[in-house]
Amino acid sequence: MPFELMLEDMVFGGDALGHLPDGRAVFVPFGLPGEKILLSIVEEKKSFARGQIEKILTPSPIRIQPRCRHYGTCGGCNYQHLAYRDQLAFKQRIVKGQLQRMAGLVDFPVAPVVPSPNEWNYRNTVQFRVSYDGKVGYQAAGTNNLVEISECHLPMNEVNSLWPKLLLEPGSGIHRINLRQGGEGDLMLVLESDQEAPPEFSVDFPISVVFKNPESQYVLSGEDLILMQVKGRDFRVSVDSFFQVNLPQAEAMVDHVIALAGSLEGKTVLDAYSGVGLFSTFLAATAKRLIAIEVSESSCNDFAVNLDDFENVELYIDQAENVLPTLKTSLDLAVVDPPRAGLDSRVVSSLIATKPQKVIYVSCDPATLARDIKRFIDGGYTLKSVTPFDQFPQTYHIECVAELLILH
Repeated sequence: MPFELMLEDMVFGGDALGHLPDGRAVFVPFGLPGEKILLSIVEEKKSFARGQIEKILTPSPIRIQPRCRHYGTCGGCNYQHLAYRDQLAFKQRIVKGQLQRMAGLVDFPVAPVVPSPNEWNYRNTVQFRVSYDGKVGYQAAGTNNLVEISECHLPMNEVNSLWPKLLLEPGSGIHRINLRQGGEGDLMLVLESDQEAPPEFSVDFPISVVFKNPESQYVLSGEDLILMQVKGRDFRVSVDSFFQVNLPQAEAMVDHVIALAGSLEGKTVLDAYSGVGLFSTFLAATAKRLIAIEVSESSCNDFAVNLDDFENVELYIDQAENVLPTLKTSLDLAVVDPPRAGLDSRVVSSLIATKPQKVIYVSCDPATLARDIKRFIDGGYTLKSVTPFDQFPQTYHIECVAELLILH
């Protein structure tokens, strides 16, 4: 039975927060603080619940009309009902809240969120799911169901022009499509399937097409890589390699990391979770020695090409938690850019034992960032700065760059 509820705050993950009469927190997608809503409970746990809005009784004055017709059904966006300035304000507040709850930093000054130059059409990479009927779409909000789409306002223009033209036969066996746009506007299409052989395929314009199944991959057209450009430098990115999807913001983050690193003359630098070498490339340009760690074989192959002109770089292909305890060298600077799960405790312990003067932590999840910051503080570091970057407008995702210094 739906009942009235007042929403109180925004939380990481895109939901608004309220409290049930019994005191439990309830998380509500697409709500805003200060709104009175008619709520239905869709999931109950012992300490919290999840709900959905049946009707907004008193809308927030900052609520706006979403741009996309699929908003609220598709699970790709979370903040289209907010003006961009309000999205940034909530993201900064959420980072502050995580540092307070997880790291005990009550009044730590989080910098204003660095806004994306483009609020829309910023993604160079998009992944679509494919229905049995050959229709493309995204995962539905809160479920594993497919939402067929007729528009999307997040991909860059070339990607957005192409995906509606893709024609897949029913029963083609393709269950996922990845589209990537390179620095010169070139495109790469990846068709994923559980079947052994690719479907019949034809293309009448320049594009790289790769068919991929769990055992192998085949180039159907063009190449199995694409070039991304950051700060005037080309980066080779293969099919299975990760790269930032918002290139202007990637450049802004690189500039910020370089500024925090300061002079690297005569210094030894670690770049853990180095990927294809985005940060390593610019750090190695002035460092005496750069040690990179990356577990993805595809990314390591791209790294070797992207940093081929440097003789002061060494790359370890393994998990960071396996490599760091065995490094018998002192570090002046450690740059870490882990996945959403954050740093393995062995990575934090190894860095604390090695005692680099400075740790620059690039994070895509403020909760695990705050958890790991607490570990570093307990190990003798102090947090000097946290700067959020909005890599993903219209979504709840927040990238942060944190600077930690060793206490003497």
